[in-house]
Amino acid sequence: MARLGKRMKAASEQVDRGRLYELGDALDLVVKLAATKFDETVEMAVRLGVDPRQADQNVRGTVILPHGTGKEVRVLVFAKGDKEKEAQDAGADFVGGDDLVKKISDDGWLEFDSAIATPDMMGAVGRIGKVLGPRGLMPNPKLGTVTFDVAKAVEEMKAGKIEYRVEKAGIVHVPVGKVSFGREKLEANASTVLSSLNRAKPSSAKGNYLISVGVASTMGPGVRVSPVSARVIAA
Repeated sequence: MARLGKRMKAASEQVDRGRLYELGDALDLVVKLAATKFDETVEMAVRLGVDPRQADQNVRGTVILPHGTGKEVRVLVFAKGDKEKEAQDAGADFVGGDDLVKKISDDGWLEFDSAIATPDMMGAVGRIGKVLGPRGLMPNPKLGTVTFDVAKAVEEMKAGKIEYRVEKAGIVHVPVGKVSFGREKLEANASTVLSSLNRAKPSSAKGNYLISVGVASTMGPGVRVSPVSARVIAA
């Protein structure tokens, strides 16, 4: 087992391992214990009462964080004709059609964080699905990233729209902002995610759905959140 460094050990000692914190108190502690020189990302981990091996319990969705992620998102749009200008006017960082498909396919270029495509471009985009898919960059109509309303899609991405998906162990990991946001903004973002997860609950999921919740900064210790309070927030 790896030994904790002095900074991490000191921070960990300030977390009561036997306590389940209220969400706001947990985030307040995460902020206070962040001691690095860079603005750490705060992530929330939620264990759901689902079996991801069952197709009807594979929880997946998107949510727009009210205060964004604190990260500048580089958005690429596959489009042609009038939709190219619409995407550019909305603030897309990269816009194109077959030229971008070729650049990704031939050069391995992936200098973007999110991809959107108009439906008429999906035939071409499908050719690079094996490149985009494993990296979570493949446009998907269920996630609102295959659409003719490219302006709205770009604006949502820039505003802090994120995707979540349950992992094999039944856990969802979601960034809820930066340490610099402070308690209030982080709590608003985290509460929005919990509500979205609750709405995405599969009808086939039985028993407790939000089983456990934890929050932590990039280099900080994890803090456990009371699942009871999380369920109240999510409702």
